[in-house]
Amino acid sequence: MVYDWNTCPKDVKDYIMDLKEGIKNVVGRDFVGFYIHGSLAMGGFNPRSSDIDVLVVVNNSMEVEKKKILAQLFLQYSNSPYPLEISFLNRVDLLDWRHPCPFELHYSEAWRKRFENDLSNGSNLCINENKNTDIDLAAHITITHHRGLCIEGEPIDKVFPPIPKAHYISSIVADYRDCLKNITEDPIYCSLNIIRVYWYLSEGVISSKLEAGNWGKGKLQERLRSTVRKAVDNYTGQENHDFNEEELVSLRNYLLERVEEILN
Repeated sequence: MVYDWNTCPKDVKDYIMDLKEGIKNVVGRDFVGFYIHGSLAMGGFNPRSSDIDVLVVVNNSMEVEKKKILAQLFLQYSNSPYPLEISFLNRVDLLDWRHPCPFELHYSEAWRKRFENDLSNGSNLCINENKNTDIDLAAHITITHHRGLCIEGEPIDKVFPPIPKAHYISSIVADYRDCLKNITEDPIYCSLNIIRVYWYLSEGVISSKLEAGNWGKGKLQERLRSTVRKAVDNYTGQENHDFNEEELVSLRNYLLERVEEILN
């Protein structure tokens, strides 16, 4: 079963509210807002498999010591029980928008080992004062504008700039190209995400992976629909289907041809 913010179990909301308070305690007066995007905002959140996607906006650059305290918080919270993906953005960088967007701090489970190494070794390879950029942020902010939730702080339209369409496309196409390569290793995410990109490019719809999968079940060629149905069933936890390489490659090639035609 999948949820949105209004229908999700109490423990999901408690998890997020506790995380928010922990972040505010560290950030202090620089806190601007805490925002949810992704599956929990758009109604596709599966407590057994979905990330919780968060953007936090702050007023000033963050000190390394505060970043280390936040790193410890994320290592404690993420995967206990829900995996966390969170980016801290400086309001100054949002006022002076550029793509890829700079960020103050980022955490996801893919970064866990790097955070653990910095904290255990006293190093600053990952948790440092440098400002890195992330091409994905154009997509995250666009989705926040269209479907996101302000849990606390200033309203979304007062904090986040409008993202140029070209920057949003650049962001989603970068992820799309990764999915083309990885579809046999990660069939559920990659299949649904490729469909989501195709739907946006062909019809301009900003959707969740689940919404894109449900659209694909009715819109793609009949020979591909069983693969899409399996991806949707697995995503929602209704079934646990296996995929074979041939069907995934067939879906990938069908969408690749159409997406590249639009892009070119």
